[in-house]
Amino acid sequence: MPQFDPTMFATQLVWLAITFSILFLLMKKVALPRISQVLNERKYKNEENLEKAEQLKNEAETAAEAYENTMAEAHDKARDALREVRERMAKEAEMRHLELAERLTAEIKTVETRIAAAKDKAVAGIHDVAAEVALAVVEKLVEETVTEKTVKAAVAATLKGRQ
Repeated sequence: MPQFDPTMFATQLVWLAITFSILFLLMKKVALPRISQVLNERKYKNEENLEKAEQLKNEAETAAEAYENTMAEAHDKARDALREVRERMAKEAEMRHLELAERLTAEIKTVETRIAAAKDKAVAGIHDVAAEVALAVVEKLVEETVTEKTVKAAVAATLKGRQ
């Protein structure tokens, strides 16, 4: 094996130094700057992406806050609208109730008037019937003729005393 031959060591060391120097210069001048450039580009791109992500996060938070505010306003408006509808319905119900009460009061007065008229008519009829009965009883019991006017006056006085 020629690499283990001590007479070849000097030439091998020379070639080692030459190839090492060439490879070192190639790495220093070509490969390492490119690697460094790629690493810098990645670092810049990552920083840019982080900045963009931060910006998007802030925009999302702003949008979420605007959404929450809009929803709160919508809830407030809905609550106000519901309250207004309830108040309007309560007022309408109260108006209907008042109208119904007025109508029923008028009907009650009309019915009371009719009942009073019927009562007066019935009482007047009772006076007449009572007078006729009293006239018939007096004629049968006493066997005297009494005038209808006298009997009616006596019945009226008796019924007036009871009321």
